[in-house]
Amino acid sequence: MTHRSRTIALGSALALAAAAAVVHAPAAHAAPLDKANFQLRVDPENSAYLKGNVAELDGELPNVGVASIMADANRQGVVRNGAPCDSGAVSDPDRPSGKPAVSVVQSFCWQDDASGEDDRNTTQWFPQGVTTVADAQADQRWGEQNRPVLAAWYHKADSTGNSQKGTRVSFIDPGTGAYRHVLLAHPYENGSGNASYTSLRGDQSAGQGHSLHAGGMVWYGNFLYVPDTNRGFRVFDMRHIYDLKAAGDKGNVTDQNRVGRHDGVFYGYGYRYVMPEVTQWRAVRDQSGTCTDGAAGGKFSYASLDRSGLDHMLAGEYCNGKYGRVAAWEIADATNGSEQRESGTWNATAVHRLPVTNVQGATRFDGRWYLSESHGKPEAGEDDESELHTTEPATSGTGKLEVARTQPAAIGIQSLSHWPEGTGTDQNLGVIWSQSEHPNERMVYATRPR
Repeated sequence: MTHRSRTIALGSALALAAAAAVVHAPAAHAAPLDKANFQLRVDPENSAYLKGNVAELDGELPNVGVASIMADANRQGVVRNGAPCDSGAVSDPDRPSGKPAVSVVQSFCWQDDASGEDDRNTTQWFPQGVTTVADAQADQRWGEQNRPVLAAWYHKADSTGNSQKGTRVSFIDPGTGAYRHVLLAHPYENGSGNASYTSLRGDQSAGQGHSLHAGGMVWYGNFLYVPDTNRGFRVFDMRHIYDLKAAGDKGNVTDQNRVGRHDGVFYGYGYRYVMPEVTQWRAVRDQSGTCTDGAAGGKFSYASLDRSGLDHMLAGEYCNGKYGRVAAWEIADATNGSEQRESGTWNATAVHRLPVTNVQGATRFDGRWYLSESHGKPEAGEDDESELHTTEPATSGTGKLEVARTQPAAIGIQSLSHWPEGTGTDQNLGVIWSQSEHPNERMVYATRPR
C-alpha cells in the first residue's frame, strides 16, 4: 500500500473517504481467487500457422500411431507389482517408528545399463509429467492390446552445455516395462519457405531459452496437452507422429546434435519419432505477482484430468515456500475426445487456494483434490520422502482447500494422474500414478490414496 504524507491537506471528509477508497480498493484483476485469472484463449492465426506447417510436414514424412510406437519399444525397464522397483526412491531412514511406508500398487523403473542409454541416472534429462490411457479413453484402452503410461522429460543440458533439446515423452507398457521416447517439436516455416520444426522451448518465437519444463501432461482422446508454465497449454495430436527412420534418405536418426529440416533431411536429435505441436491455449491475463494472494494471471506448472462427472482439465501452480492455486476447466466435448475447440475462450469453472506449499502435481475425483508436495533434492546421504495429501471435498468453485489426510510419497515426487477403477456410476477412486525425478531415485508408480 502507498502511504501518503501527513502534511498533505485532505480537504473535506468526503474527499478523505474518496481517497481512502482509491488507496484500499484492490485492482479488479487481482482478486485472489478470480476464475478469470485462468481464462484461456486460442489465437486462430497462430493455430492456423501451426496446423498449416504440420499439414506440409505430413506430405514430407510418414505418420505412425500409438500402436506402432508401442510395438517398436526399444528400451527395457523393470516392472514390479505391489512393491517399489527402486527401494531408494521410497526409503527414508528418518521415518518415525510406526509411520506407514509409501504405498506402491505397481512400479516401473527406467533402463539402467552401460550402453549410453541410462535413463535411470542421466543428468541430461529429468522426468516430470505423467498421464495414462485412463485419461485418454474412458475404457482405459488404446486399441485391443495397449494400455500405455506416458512420462514427460525436459532436457537440462548435455556435455556441450546445450539446454535446448526440449521435451520428450516416453510411451511405456506397464505390463512388460518396454518403452520408447518420442521427441515433441514446434513446427515453423524456415527461411526457405518450407515447413520445419525445432525443439520445444519456453521462448519459441525467438528460438532461444531453455527446454520447456513439461511439469505435467494430459492425454485426452487424440490430443496431448502439455502445460507451458507461463503461458497455458501446448497441444499435440497423436495422429501426427513422424517416423524419421521410415522416411529413408529424408530422415536421420543418428545425429544427436541436429533437429528439424537441413538440406532436405529431417533430424530429431537422434530420436526416431517426432510429434509436432498443433495448437496452443494461451492465458488471457499476463502474470503479475505470481505466488501471492493478489496474483494476476496463473502459472501452469502441472496438469491432470478429472473423469468423475463431466470431464475437466486441471492445472495448478508450483510455488516454492508459498501457497499456489489450482484451477479446472470443463471439456466441451467429453464424448469423443476431440480437440477442445479451435478458437474462442475457455473459462475456468473452479479456482482454489492450495493448503500446502511446494505442490508438484494435483488431480481431482468426486470433489476431493489430491496434491503431491515435494521437499526438493535431499542432501547427500539423506532421504526425504514427499507427501500425498487428500483434501476435504470442495464445497464451491472457489475457496481454500483443506487437508483431510496425508500419506508418504516417493522422494522427489512430480505430477499426478488418476486411474479410476470401475465404470459409470460404479467408478471408484482406484489409483494415482506419479513419478520421482532425481537420478538414481527414479520410479514411475501407482499408489492407492488412503
